[in-house]
Amino acid sequence: MGSLDGKVAVVTGGGRGLGRAHALLLAQEGAAVVVNDPGPAGDGQGGDGTPAQQVVAEIEAAGGRAVANLDSCADWKAAEGLITQAVETFGSLDVLVNNAGILRDRMSWKLSENEWDAVMEVHLKGHFAPSRFAAEYWRTKAKAGDGSVYGRIVNTSSESGFFGGVGQVNYATAKAGIVGMTMTMSRELASIGVTVNVIAPRARTRMTLSSIPDYPQAVEGSFDIRAPENISPVVAWLASPGAGHISGKVFACYAGDVELQTPIETEVHLTVGEKRWTVEELTARSAEFFAGGRVPGVAPLS
Repeated sequence: MGSLDGKVAVVTGGGRGLGRAHALLLAQEGAAVVVNDPGPAGDGQGGDGTPAQQVVAEIEAAGGRAVANLDSCADWKAAEGLITQAVETFGSLDVLVNNAGILRDRMSWKLSENEWDAVMEVHLKGHFAPSRFAAEYWRTKAKAGDGSVYGRIVNTSSESGFFGGVGQVNYATAKAGIVGMTMTMSRELASIGVTVNVIAPRARTRMTLSSIPDYPQAVEGSFDIRAPENISPVVAWLASPGAGHISGKVFACYAGDVELQTPIETEVHLTVGEKRWTVEELTARSAEFFAGGRVPGVAPLS
């Protein structure tokens, strides 16, 4: 018995890297999987259905159920069709894993409009469009039943979205937006039992290797701390009945580690009571913000 027996999942960007690992594990846990991936080249151009179809073949060879979807999850009508395909092929939709993404890294003063728009399109719209139609499906189903359904959305952000990343102003902005989307939709869908969470993974994929050519490689005979497969159990857990009480949370995950993170929290609270601050007062008291070892300035990424 798997933790997702009888469930139906959609995985965007499921042909390679993290998405492939997620699709394979969800299927291993018993889910029928729609593997969405138009298969663009590393520069985001073109399309190739082979990666998605290969993942489907792997799932079927292991005795699972899967079907490929080669449309762009960032296309509004195609996203609607993706959700419809899951329901019509396997009878329902229970899990949506939003994973698709691209990079267009460049320093902010060199970034083109197209490079900004492309990353927003795939990451932000590519997360929201399938989520929007999944939410509509679940709400309709809840209204037709007892008011509650089984629904899980697992989004993919990045620690760059919390702390920034040099040369990644478009990517970091999109990833921060995904956290905001997660928090909002988790509140909107709570009344019908749907959970919405987000992961911030560190793993070796085609995308990370294009950005960081010297990304740590696997060492023979040792645990591969950057393998995409390390992340997938967190996704499968958040998709499972065992995580039905968890929503609106951010989990950073890498190697064998998982962290529950709070992207925005109050570090220091200063007040002047029931009056307006002056610039002089803020200047005089600004050191209080950085007491106890806090250092003003930009914190480096670990």
